[in-house]
Amino acid sequence: MSLLHDLLEYNQQFVENKEYEKYTTTKSPDKKMVLVSCMDTRLTELSTKALGLKNGDIKHIQNAGAMIAHPYGSTMRSILVAVYMLGADEVMIMGHHDCGFGALQPEPVMEEMENRGINPDVFDTLKHSGIDIKEWLKGFDSVEESVTENVAKVRQHPLMVPDIPVHGVVINPDDGKIDLVTDGYEYN
Repeated sequence: MSLLHDLLEYNQQFVENKEYEKYTTTKSPDKKMVLVSCMDTRLTELSTKALGLKNGDIKHIQNAGAMIAHPYGSTMRSILVAVYMLGADEVMIMGHHDCGFGALQPEPVMEEMENRGINPDVFDTLKHSGIDIKEWLKGFDSVEESVTENVAKVRQHPLMVPDIPVHGVVINPDDGKIDLVTDGYEYN
C-alpha cells in the first residue's frame, strides 16, 4: 500500500461517517482576515490555534518563509482575491523563529536539484532569461526584518486597498507565543 492509497482509504471512511460536517463553513472568512504563514509542519495547526482561530475564520496561505516573493506572484494574488472577492479586510504576515527558509542558502538547494536530475544548463538558461535563481532561493537573515519587508510589500502594493490593516507577527513554533512586529492599525 502507498501513502496515497492509505490517504484515500481514510477519506472514504471520513466521507461515509460524515466527519466533514464539523468542518462545514462558507467561502468567506468569518473573521475577515487573510493570514500568510510559513509552510513549516510545526505551524500547520499551531499558527491558527495559537490565535484562537477555527476552520472558516480566516483565509490561510502557507508558503516557504511566509514570503511575498514577487509583487505579482501567486501569494500576492491570493491576498488580493481574499480582500476583493472573499470579504477579508485585514492581512497578517506570520513569520516564525527557527525558520528553515531563513537559513536557506541557494547553493545546497541547487546541488540537490542536480543530484535529483536537473541539468546544470537549466541554471544558465534561467540566468540568461533574467531569473536570478540564487537570489530566488536565498533565505533571510532576520525573521523580524523579513516580516517587516513583507508587510510593506502588501501595504504598498498598487492594487491593495490603502486602508486595509496589514499586521506582522512572529510565532515561536515550540510554544505558540506570538510577538507583534507591525501593528497594521497604526498605519490607517
